[in-house]
Amino acid sequence: MIRIIDYGLGNVQAFLNTYKRLGIPAGRAENPAALDGASHVILPGVGAFDHAMELFDRSGFRGPMERLIATTDLRVLGVCVGMQMLAEGSTEGQRPGLGWVPGMVRKIDTLESAKRLPMPHMGWNDVEAQGDGRLFGGLDDLRFYFLHSYFFECRNKNQILATTEYGQRFSCAVANDKVYGVQFHPEKSHHWGQALLCNFATI
Repeated sequence: MIRIIDYGLGNVQAFLNTYKRLGIPAGRAENPAALDGASHVILPGVGAFDHAMELFDRSGFRGPMERLIATTDLRVLGVCVGMQMLAEGSTEGQRPGLGWVPGMVRKIDTLESAKRLPMPHMGWNDVEAQGDGRLFGGLDDLRFYFLHSYFFECRNKNQILATTEYGQRFSCAVANDKVYGVQFHPEKSHHWGQALLCNFATI
């Protein structure tokens, strides 16, 4: 069973609707007890990093998820700010991140070639996959919908699963063992997004 974490941020229903169309069992997790029996968990997120971390820490999900990641085969997918939360921290705020994927989140316009570009980076953009291909398996000419001003800078470049370009090329999908993250919105990315969410369910 796939569970979508509902801690007050992110369009949980959009993920549930996508999995319903795909015929894949999925449900909302409004408290940690709902994680019992889950094989996969999606951590959505929108807005500011510190606000998202505050709500998630307050929700009670953090400890149980860390135990499940350490002791079971649970797979996790962070989406948009949910991906940024996987990092050790963000220059957007002061709170520490989850640290499940080593790295820091930085503002796109700190990249020299992106300083004069409009922020946020919004709309459809090409994505180039690399490394572990399970999340993007069977997908060609990758295009996904983005809405963000910050990007994930991996400490370990081998943990980058995909990149995109906005002024400069940067990571837009990462993975550390059983924990995955994507900066774009698969729930808004038509057949590419549906295929990616289907792939995640089979990992």
